[in-house]
Amino acid sequence: MTMEQTILIIDDDASLRRILEYNLQEEGYEVLTAATGEEGLEAFARYTPVLVITDMKMPGMDGLQVLKEIKKHAPDTLVVIVTAFGAVDAAVEAMKNGAYDFITKPFNRDALRLTVRKALQFNKLTAENRQLRDELAERIDFRNIVGASGEMEKVLAVIRKVADTEATVLITGESGTGKELVARSLHALSSRKTAPFVPINCAAIPPDLLESELFGHVKGAFTGAIKDKPGKFLQADGGTIFLDEVGELPMKLQPKLLRVLQEKLVEPVGGDEPRKIDVRIVAATNRDPEEAISAGTFREDLYYRLAVIPIHLPPLRERREDIPLLVRHFTSKRGMEKITLAPDAMAMLMEYSWPGNIRELENTLERLIIMRQGDTITRAELSDKIRGTGNHQAGRVINLPADGYSLEQLEKEVVTEALKLNNWNQTAAARFLKIPRHVLIYRMDKFGITPHSRTAVSDNSGAKK
Repeated sequence: MTMEQTILIIDDDASLRRILEYNLQEEGYEVLTAATGEEGLEAFARYTPVLVITDMKMPGMDGLQVLKEIKKHAPDTLVVIVTAFGAVDAAVEAMKNGAYDFITKPFNRDALRLTVRKALQFNKLTAENRQLRDELAERIDFRNIVGASGEMEKVLAVIRKVADTEATVLITGESGTGKELVARSLHALSSRKTAPFVPINCAAIPPDLLESELFGHVKGAFTGAIKDKPGKFLQADGGTIFLDEVGELPMKLQPKLLRVLQEKLVEPVGGDEPRKIDVRIVAATNRDPEEAISAGTFREDLYYRLAVIPIHLPPLRERREDIPLLVRHFTSKRGMEKITLAPDAMAMLMEYSWPGNIRELENTLERLIIMRQGDTITRAELSDKIRGTGNHQAGRVINLPADGYSLEQLEKEVVTEALKLNNWNQTAAARFLKIPRHVLIYRMDKFGITPHSRTAVSDNSGAKK
């Protein structure tokens, strides 16, 4: 049975039911019939026809009740009400409750056929519009996720598959790889897309304030809490919350987040009544979760709750073939489609390691567009850092002074520069230096190297900067 052309007739009048069935079958439609509202709902649940024609006045469940039940379970189904001549009030009430149209008895065959034809045409157009909106939404939602490399195709395939599920997603990748863009795409392609998307950076909020920001607080919970405040989880109710840099979440808050994941309950600071929430959780981190678990800074049970669906975003240096596409995307984004890069300039962009990933590339292009000499950006307009002059990417790695230099100091500077080059990401820096991560940590401890340390750095001539 073809549901796109199936019509259900519900009427307690057997002769009228047969007349309706005959006329519609002559038009080529598949027709189901039921003598009562209860039978009609059973047939509807079994076959889900595209159109229901129901009499308004029937013993037991009447047409209005049938309409309400159908709309409750299948709001897009079209329902046409058949009512007695002069019963305008009943017809108006049915239209208010979602009926597509009504016809009055007695009616002729042409009026019936025209009403049905218009209803099915309306349904077809609605379905086509919905499909076009969904396709357009997907194109829009992916507009900022640019890439044709094999790795990015895998990422996009996972996004499409898991977006409209309730599964918790953990996005990993270095800073600047586009983790929030993926989170927003997951939300926008889900059935929650009309509800809030609420991002929060767990590393950007002081630990003593983070609990209140996430879970809210009640009046008087602490000094300055002059009124109740809903946290980010309550703000995202019905939608999606994005926990960026979740790897920086303090240990004392991790059990509370675990409870939210397990029980969908949020307990505001100072409150004693947990609140039920309906929130999809997407998290992201630029840290290696397994290393954080080994270091004792992240709970293993929380990790497995968050990483039901893991998505890893590769760094830009591992998908260099996407750089020309990203360049075109960022120039178009600024309305600068006429701007091009000379072949040797593009080659230099593709050779550079991009420690700041896509964010660094976008910022670089913005500067080049602003400072350009013409519509074609040349190699000479690139920074020394990208061209390889004055850094470790071209020529000799170091130039030692004639009077000698401390090997220990040199090692300290190399480790520091590798960390800076990789935005202080220890895993990436260790990979860059081709040493195990624990060896890198040992040398950082040995030399007292931290993101806030200040060490002397040599230029290529060996002089201290």
